[in-house]
Amino acid sequence: MPVTLNDLETAVRAAIQVTHMDVEDKSDGCGNSYFVLIVSKEFEGKTTLARHRMVNEALKEQLPEIHAFTQKTLTPQQWEDAQKGSNGA
Repeated sequence: MPVTLNDLETAVRAAIQVTHMDVEDKSDGCGNSYFVLIVSKEFEGKTTLARHRMVNEALKEQLPEIHAFTQKTLTPQQWEDAQKGSNGA
């Protein structure tokens, strides 16, 4: 059974306190390729590798079923700064 957007979001939210999350199916609906953006205070003070390990651990049951998985993990401050930058501020 293919992994769904809801499967990914539910698993991440169960393991990590998320303040913002976007999940995109990049495989045209077949569930083989996903991009996730996760914003969490739990990422503060952690390296990108440590953050990605946290997400990978949260998704340890789903990842073997996915062909391609890309993640971007930000702190709330990084997310706020990115939003200001994308709005031309």
